[in-house]
Amino acid sequence: MDGVSIFSDHICELGEGPSYDPATDTLFWFDIVNGKLLEKPLAGALKIHDLGLMASAIAVIDADRQLIATEIGLQVRDVKTGKLTLHTPIEADNPLTRSNDSRVHPCGAFWTGTMGKAEGKGAGSIYWFFKGELRRLFSDITVSNSICFSEDGTIAYYTDTSTGLLMRVACDPATGLPEGEPKVFVDHRSSKGYVDGSVVDRDGVLWNAVWGGRAVKAYAPDGTLLREIAMPVTQASCPAFVGQKADRIAVTSAWKGKDEKQRALDPQAGMTFLLDIPVKGRFEPRVLIA
Repeated sequence: MDGVSIFSDHICELGEGPSYDPATDTLFWFDIVNGKLLEKPLAGALKIHDLGLMASAIAVIDADRQLIATEIGLQVRDVKTGKLTLHTPIEADNPLTRSNDSRVHPCGAFWTGTMGKAEGKGAGSIYWFFKGELRRLFSDITVSNSICFSEDGTIAYYTDTSTGLLMRVACDPATGLPEGEPKVFVDHRSSKGYVDGSVVDRDGVLWNAVWGGRAVKAYAPDGTLLREIAMPVTQASCPAFVGQKADRIAVTSAWKGKDEKQRALDPQAGMTFLLDIPVKGRFEPRVLIA
């Protein structure tokens, strides 16, 4: 496919949560259900870290530490040793849920979502974490996804994938807290596939991975569909801007839920891809944990 190449041919059952660190020119992502953290410099070899529990998102704290969203809460990871230290429990007493989509607001706050491991209806929530404080923002979420923000921090996006509605809500740029009621940004219910992970570029364009739709879609700030990039896999899961100019997009994918026959028809499912298309991306902010 034009402009789409394989970044990593390692096959994840549920590839998710890609995040690029410009300081090391490295993409991190997860195989959620198998408890793996994957690490690959854009011009280097793949490393796979066994976390021992489900995890789904990562953010940079500083040169020595990362924050990881896991099935028991937010954990600080020592970059050199890989050691995890629980910082803020989230649904740690509920073995039926796990973390899912998460992203850092420009002010350093962290929006992090949960969901049922068996995708139980309304089992998850979306939380706000900032300098040690945790608040639940939205409850009764089945599959938390598409958490992302405008560059100035005044707009937040999210979805419950099961609804087919991508939501938009005004946001306090100083705290990352929502202001007012969410409104529908994109109604995807009549389109093929489901709204999965998203990221917003410097022009306010939202790039969304369409699970089950073999595509990445780009939406203007008013919700108009600008373009659709065909993907070589059925279940694209989440995008991230990569490169020293943040001018390309990495996209994770998954084979989860497919039987042997379906996997044979989708042989690259679970690989991670690079979209070499013109994009005005931006780097993820550092997260403030205290």
